[in-house]
Amino acid sequence: MLRVRALKKSFGDFKAVNGAHLTVEKGQLVAVIGPNGAGKTTLFNLITGQLQPDGGSIVFNDENINKLPPYKICRKGIARSFQIANVFPRLTVFHNVQVSVLSQQKLSNKLFHPTSQMAVEETTRILESVGLLDKKFDVAGSLSHGDKRTLEIAIAIGNEPELLILDEPTAGMSPEETTATMSLIQTLSDKQGLTILFCEHDMQVVFNVAQSIMVMQQGYTIVQGTPEEVRQNSEVQQAYLGGA
Repeated sequence: MLRVRALKKSFGDFKAVNGAHLTVEKGQLVAVIGPNGAGKTTLFNLITGQLQPDGGSIVFNDENINKLPPYKICRKGIARSFQIANVFPRLTVFHNVQVSVLSQQKLSNKLFHPTSQMAVEETTRILESVGLLDKKFDVAGSLSHGDKRTLEIAIAIGNEPELLILDEPTAGMSPEETTATMSLIQTLSDKQGLTILFCEHDMQVVFNVAQSIMVMQQGYTIVQGTPEEVRQNSEVQQAYLGGA
């Protein structure tokens, strides 16, 4: 589904991404790991069009998307969340997701149609799938940190993505919130067949849920493989797992 090859991006003399390779197959749950500054978020920004690469290729469903703007990439089936929760704080939970669904259905410019009657079934279904249906009338800004992150996932799902990219989905969460969020991500992958690419610092989380792991260091890819293959890689052991 997604093929990233020899991707490069520099900011002045700093090479944020310098030879990254990544493969995501349809239906997979794939993790990208690496320390701060390894280039994970920059990689995600390049894939989603937030940044333009200096070199290399990004191919999604057999189409090169290197030069496409974010909205066109979203239309082609890639949605994402960010490290910092990005919701509409003054809207209700329901309306946050409804806006996403209406945008996907190209109905957001229907100025003379009552929104209360638009995309209600689809929005309700998404909220139920992520466990936020009982909070649909809550103002998004009043939610807990964990629920805001879940809402952001729901907003992304409203775009009907083929590939969902999550940038540190459990950042700042309590252990209980982390467990609930990763359980949701696994459910979306296992039961709904959604292809998910995520980056995460918690190694226990990564090795428990990911089917494939790509390891970055200083902007380049060390290795990508199954959790066991990554665990046995000597360079990964030294750089990220303390030689264990």
